Amino acid sequence: MISQSAFRHALTDAGQPVPETLVDGAGRPAGRRFSVYRNNVAVSLSEALETGFPAVAALLGAANFARVAARFLRQHPPGSPLLMTWGGQFPAFLEGLDELDTMPWLPDVARSDLAMRRAYHAADAAPIEPAELLALDEEALERARVTLAPAVQLIASRWPLAEIRSYALGETPERPSSGAQDIVVTRPEFDPVVSALPERGHAFALALKAGMPLGAAVTQCGAGFDPAPTLALLLGQGAITGLIS
Repeated sequence: MISQSAFRHALTDAGQPVPETLVDGAGRPAGRRFSVYRNNVAVSLSEALETGFPAVAALLGAANFARVAARFLRQHPPGSPLLMTWGGQFPAFLEGLDELDTMPWLPDVARSDLAMRRAYHAADAAPIEPAELLALDEEALERARVTLAPAVQLIASRWPLAEIRSYALGETPERPSSGAQDIVVTRPEFDPVVSALPERGHAFALALKAGMPLGAAVTQCGAGFDPAPTLALLLGQGAITGLIS
């Protein structure tokens, strides 16, 4: 009798032979049926990965993405029938592929795809009214703590990440610039949105997410930091869901 681990290993790697002890319902060798089933599983999982990482797929092209997906499947087969949870290792996997050295931004693009998926499946949370924050005096504002929505995802990048993603998905015809660009993923309505963060906005938003008071979060971002653009972005996207003053 074939073990579950051996069956799974053979199922996710087309280079492995069909298990000799595998038979069909009539007791006949199931080699051909298994090969067809294995191919169908591989195609389905490749399509699921492409759906989960649309920007990466667009940048690689269909044929290249299929080859990368096949290698990823062999190393990281799904551990759950819920395919929406599969692919967490994909950004790190891409970093380890020498043939993708000419696309050093690709792992961060994968992280943005993953962040979009996580934001989509995050719990709902009602945003505060901007007036609640604006009504605080300077002293109360400095000690205030805010809660960010579960959907909020933050990514720091050495690349113009928002622009690369937008270009890859055909949302803009303009080629990306050369500067670093941190992003925040929010979900103001039903679908996640990617926004480029202002300078030092990532560090500020990360501090807020960790529960740091507003005043301390501003201070740790360094002299001259203006929190207003980042706060306006978070408020405008409905990303602030709680306020303790």
